[in-house]
Amino acid sequence: MTGEPNTRLADLFGLAGWSKGELARLVNRQAAAMGHPQLATDTSRVRRWIDMGETPRDPVPRVLAALFTERLGRVVTIEDLGFVRHGRAGKRRDVRNTDNPDGLPWAPERTAAVLTEFTGMDLMLNRRGLVGAGAALAAGSALTSAMHDWLHTDPAHASEAPRLNDPLHADPAGFDRYEAAPIGSQEIEALERSVEVFRAWDAARGGGLQRKAVVGQLNEVGGMLAYRHPDHLQRRLWGVAANLAVLAGWMSHDVGLEPTAQKYFVIAAHAAREGGDRPRAGEALSRAARQMVHLGRPDEALDLMKLARSGSGEQILPRTQAMLHTIEAWAQASMGRGQAMRRTLGEAEELFVSDKSDVPLPSWMQTFRSEDLYGMQALAYRTLAEHEPAAAKQAQYFAQKALSLRNDGRQRSKIFDYLSMASACFIADDPEQADRYARLALMSMGETSSQRTWDRLREMYRLTGQYAGYSKIEDLREEIQLAMPKAAAKRPRRA
Repeated sequence: MTGEPNTRLADLFGLAGWSKGELARLVNRQAAAMGHPQLATDTSRVRRWIDMGETPRDPVPRVLAALFTERLGRVVTIEDLGFVRHGRAGKRRDVRNTDNPDGLPWAPERTAAVLTEFTGMDLMLNRRGLVGAGAALAAGSALTSAMHDWLHTDPAHASEAPRLNDPLHADPAGFDRYEAAPIGSQEIEALERSVEVFRAWDAARGGGLQRKAVVGQLNEVGGMLAYRHPDHLQRRLWGVAANLAVLAGWMSHDVGLEPTAQKYFVIAAHAAREGGDRPRAGEALSRAARQMVHLGRPDEALDLMKLARSGSGEQILPRTQAMLHTIEAWAQASMGRGQAMRRTLGEAEELFVSDKSDVPLPSWMQTFRSEDLYGMQALAYRTLAEHEPAAAKQAQYFAQKALSLRNDGRQRSKIFDYLSMASACFIADDPEQADRYARLALMSMGETSSQRTWDRLREMYRLTGQYAGYSKIEDLREEIQLAMPKAAAKRPRRA
């Protein structure tokens, strides 16, 4: 007991709208359903949790996490409630610290526990038709500060790690638990192939349709990680977890579940680092940076990119470095830093062409090809054109180069290129060309389940206002208004 109020729990309690007595009764009922009928919580105990900072014993934190998840319609973890997770390795920290609310970084056992708990809660929201949004994003600087030293060191092998009280065998709180059991190389190969299938589907159709399947697969992998396999298998399993977590995060970001997406990116970075793949950990954090730029927070994206680049280690390939540079350049463009953006893009080009392909690319980098480099360059210049209109010509040039190579079925990327081209044409005072590419994008968008494409379309729509007197553009504006999903139309402006 700290003697001080648990402000995180108090805030969530206020949002839930329960009385203290009502919450006590719900805890007892949920605990009994979990096989703990002896639990007897009362109003005074709930008051001590909230007002005095008392941390309840298991299974109460997990029960509370499930109750608040269902009530608020978004994933609420034990850390979100302001409690320290039992069985955690290392120094005990105050997770209520606003600079590091999740108590980062996590030990391997805790990473698997957080992974399993978070995916389970996410699945529960899916099953009950709730909306998994509404939490706050952690600041990029906070994540960078918390994870910097940890990411720059190598993990201990499982055989060298201390044996701790394993929190993974506790009863689940509101979701099914995968029973830990040994698996072999054939099962891991099958999991690795499933990642490729999910990745291809996401690129072609967007994140909405397969997100639940990816989260469910990740939940099972979290259970598998509870069993201590030989090091070579455990590392591969951590790699599968990292790839699935990146996909779960990217799909969540694609459909507008931003806090959920960020949590998956952090989980992915932990999983990749535990698997000894520091470049993958850096790439996972770069996804969180891209998310920040999309949400209009480029300064925080740059904080994350510093960590992603420095923490990727010496084994990072030139093409991976090129990809990281393009994200940094987009953030710089969002801040109007044209000179820095051009320099960063130039470095990206040099790195990309310097890749001799003598080392096989990891599976997660095989989709970053010439068209993707051009597409990111087009996006950066189109973004800079909001500050420097002359940059629109370069945006058109790179968008055209990207579109000329787009023939592999990655429809979402093609839509983004269309929108970059259309926006650049509007800024360059070429409404005829802009109308053509805007309509190509609009025709393709019904085939995907990507909220981000609608966000970008809305940004392009804003540029059509200066051409209100053109009949063709007036028709385009009307078609966009009719096509725009209501939820997308109400979303706040993105960068």
